[in-house]
Amino acid sequence: MIWFEKYDIETLNGLRNANMAGNLGIEFLEIGDDYLKARMPVDERTKQAFGILHGGASCVLSETLGSVAAWMCIDPIQKRAVGIEINANHIRPVSEGFVTGICKPVQVGRSIHVWNTDIFKDDGKLSATSRLTCAIKDTNI
Repeated sequence: MIWFEKYDIETLNGLRNANMAGNLGIEFLEIGDDYLKARMPVDERTKQAFGILHGGASCVLSETLGSVAAWMCIDPIQKRAVGIEINANHIRPVSEGFVTGICKPVQVGRSIHVWNTDIFKDDGKLSATSRLTCAIKDTNI
């Protein structure tokens, strides 16, 4: 297990209250030994003007997963994780249902974490893939 301590889904879903993740309906689903899974509805909150999932919403799902995963790997009293770069490739459009992101580490270091998130449609087909880099900073900065 890569996590600093044992977390549960209820704790993670509590983190999304009163912020963008909650506003977009992101829901954490599963904590694995080395991955984190969440889903997001494809609805009026997350679609662009032409009726398909907005690329920015996919990035929000990826950044939410990667930032929380990075936070789960550090001592939250001493350190914090902040996103410093994100990119995404949008492969297939999604117009309804949910998308599910599975976030796994590429690198978990003392000062930099890199997280990859693959985002799937309800039918299991890859919709997008994204990479997030987080800086790990002291909490007193």
